[in-house]
Amino acid sequence: MEKSRRREKLAVSLLFGLLLPCCLAQTTPSNTATRTPTRTPTPSPSPQTERLRVRLSGYPRKHNEGRVELFYKGEWGTICDDDFAIANANVLCRQLGFVEATGWTHSAKYGKGQGKIWLDNVQCNGGERSIDSCKSRGWGNSDCTHDEDAGVVCKDERIPGFVESNVIESQVDEKQIEEVRLRPVVTTARKKLPITEGVVEVKYKDGWAQICDLRWTIKNTHVVCGMLGFPHERKVNKNFYKHLKKRAAEKVSRPKVNVSAGGRQTPKAKANSKTKQSSPGKRLYLERQKNHFHVHSVACAGTEIHLAACPLEFSKPNATSSCEGGMPAVVSCMPGPLFIKNNGLKKKPKISNNVRLKGGAKLGEGRVEVLKGNEWGTVCDDRWSLQSASVVCRELGFGSAKEALTGARMGQGIGPIYMNEVKCVGQERSIWNCPFKNITSEDCQHVEDAAVRCNVPYMGVEHSIRLAGGRTRYEGRLEVLSLDSNGTLSWGLICGETWNTREAMVACRQLGLGYANQGVQ
Repeated sequence: MEKSRRREKLAVSLLFGLLLPCCLAQTTPSNTATRTPTRTPTPSPSPQTERLRVRLSGYPRKHNEGRVELFYKGEWGTICDDDFAIANANVLCRQLGFVEATGWTHSAKYGKGQGKIWLDNVQCNGGERSIDSCKSRGWGNSDCTHDEDAGVVCKDERIPGFVESNVIESQVDEKQIEEVRLRPVVTTARKKLPITEGVVEVKYKDGWAQICDLRWTIKNTHVVCGMLGFPHERKVNKNFYKHLKKRAAEKVSRPKVNVSAGGRQTPKAKANSKTKQSSPGKRLYLERQKNHFHVHSVACAGTEIHLAACPLEFSKPNATSSCEGGMPAVVSCMPGPLFIKNNGLKKKPKISNNVRLKGGAKLGEGRVEVLKGNEWGTVCDDRWSLQSASVVCRELGFGSAKEALTGARMGQGIGPIYMNEVKCVGQERSIWNCPFKNITSEDCQHVEDAAVRCNVPYMGVEHSIRLAGGRTRYEGRLEVLSLDSNGTLSWGLICGETWNTREAMVACRQLGLGYANQGVQ
């Protein structure tokens, strides 16, 4: 009995010894296989990190249709319509996050693009994951012009999990002009917000540069004012700026210096010279001496949403004079009623009473609603464009539209849908003056309500309140900046008697901190 037990133990030991190396042999290569790619990376590109960027552009269009543009080698370009077919459109629509294409367009139906024509004679089977996997003549190899730019119409149904913004925004060359501002030339104007008049400056490299005013038109001014949140423009008194420049130049060419008996400049003379340098005319002249003209001329049509969308001629780096006979362009804008402070205007501008924005979290954004009879209704997003959105923004006292939103991005309205396929040029005084189609019950649903985000002037409101005494920057006692009886700015408190979460929500949004959890008295 004892011997039989020993034999069983020996058999188990032998069996375990045979199985253990086998198991080790099965697990070890598995670990090695997972480490192999990290030691020897494959050269094939990852579709997640190197996915080709595709966008829809052009006018007029909806968010699910437009001219096809591809981003390749740091530049946006188009596709030629030669050999284009529905299979190509299906591949492109899936790349854009739509389930499939319902059609495609040729001969630049959505307008002619700019820059390179990246692909020509594209032939897809329809199952490719990206348009660059299809057969073509190769990148940048084309015999087409932009009159042959291809477009697609995608089915308005999203691929599950694909994030879509449903936003139509101004697509301009970001390398040309990033940001625009007005620089006041009078010191007192710098302290007043919003800034409505000044020298037009564009962001250039690490600083700001000016635009030559030669051939500057009121249409250019209209575009600049719209970008800065102003609905209208005013005529500039150019003689005022020319007179300041001329007077300052004369003072510099004939400086008056008091000289002592020893022939040295007296301290009083030095003080006087400093005083003269701080005069408005002198300051203006000294600033203009440092002008750097980045843009030589601008030729806007007046309906553009961004200055970079206008035809621009840039100053040549080696030119002896980049603005000969001219001076920096100066613009004066008329703010909307919500942003006018006691400026002595006899005739106050009015805003529309039959158009409104609803459902937006911030001033100047929301679902577009129009009044017909005694009932408010919405606008369908078919053919909704930045030009139509800008007409709405301007008639409500804001600037041009920053974004035109489709697909009920600002919530679904209730009641009737009054307008469909609104086609504003951009110069109309009201959306009611634009061509549009009346709605039938089959045309649109409230899931297609159009909305806008308008450009609003910078008011510095985020700097007029602050939180103090809190444990983090997200909480604390609310303090407001205001003028006292002596005209001095000072911080004060708000009585908490009727303070609740609703008021706290407004304060948090003004501070850029999102939503409020609680308003504490």
